[in-house]
Amino acid sequence: MTVAVLALLVAAFLIAPVFIVVPMSFSTALSFQFPPPGYWLGYYQQYFTDPRWLSPTLNSFVIATATMIVTLLLVLPASFALVRHRFRGKSAVNLLLMSPMIVPLVVSALGYYNTLGRLGLAGTHAGVILAHTALSVPVALLAITASLKGFDTNLERAAMSAGAGPLRTFWWVTLPVLRPGILVGALFAFLHSFDETVVALFIAGREASTLPKKMFESIRLETDPVISVVSTLLFTLVALGSLVALLARTRSGRAA
Repeated sequence: MTVAVLALLVAAFLIAPVFIVVPMSFSTALSFQFPPPGYWLGYYQQYFTDPRWLSPTLNSFVIATATMIVTLLLVLPASFALVRHRFRGKSAVNLLLMSPMIVPLVVSALGYYNTLGRLGLAGTHAGVILAHTALSVPVALLAITASLKGFDTNLERAAMSAGAGPLRTFWWVTLPVLRPGILVGALFAFLHSFDETVVALFIAGREASTLPKKMFESIRLETDPVISVVSTLLFTLVALGSLVALLARTRSGRAA
């Protein structure tokens, strides 16, 4: 009983800001004010018509999607190498891949700023994608290697004994079984890039400015109420995504 009450209190603490931010997104106040003096849709209209907000939003989706793809291209072979093969320096390679999770973000941001600046990639989409990929590799690696460690290799042996080649076995046997872990790793990489702020502040610049960077600068310099609109829209997207995943899982459970 005590654990249930504690869980409810923690959940209420985590959800409480939503009941403040959402009404403020419809407020007529010129700044942050709760409770709102009135309600309208003006700030929503401002968000969807202002390039200063739409451009960072598009940048965030493009950078996060590219980061997710590049991360998977790096993490998938690395996961198979670390889980299924033995080689000299394996522990060092694993530590190197996990190091972005250990090093403080400010230290990483300074290193990326110096390196990408010398390469002429600071302030570009490619530079932000490279930096976010380095930061996303550990979280995706953990998800995919965990899925790969639980994989029954007898399934691959059975497919090969039936005449399937390595590529066909991977496509029709290995990949379907590992798909949930790969999707989780891809989702973590996307969200990690989309939500990242510190490194973006150092290297994004004006052309590759991301939505979190814009929100940070806006609340620090302008106190723009449009931030509450962005927060509400992001919360709505997460809630809809969770609902769709829950419905899909329920339907698949019934079908099974």
